[in-house]
Amino acid sequence: MASYNTILSNSVRQDVRGIERIQLGRIMAEIRSLSETPFPPGCKKLKGSRASYRLRVGDYRILYEVYTETRTVIVYRIRHRKDVYQK
Repeated sequence: MASYNTILSNSVRQDVRGIERIQLGRIMAEIRSLSETPFPPGCKKLKGSRASYRLRVGDYRILYEVYTETRTVIVYRIRHRKDVYQK
């Protein structure tokens, strides 16, 4: 199976600044694995969107979009579970 191109948005770069190193290592490992398996066990589709999914990593959530036509995964938010869905 060919891999997907994984892109981190600028907002993700800001999100990771406040995350502890141990948690950040786990989160980055999950993001790397999205390039091989964009729909891992435990991912959930977000309601109201065609391409958005959520992946749980401890108390943090990774929000991302999958575009199968272009084989692209765009990670657009990484936040603590209490803050992730607020705008």
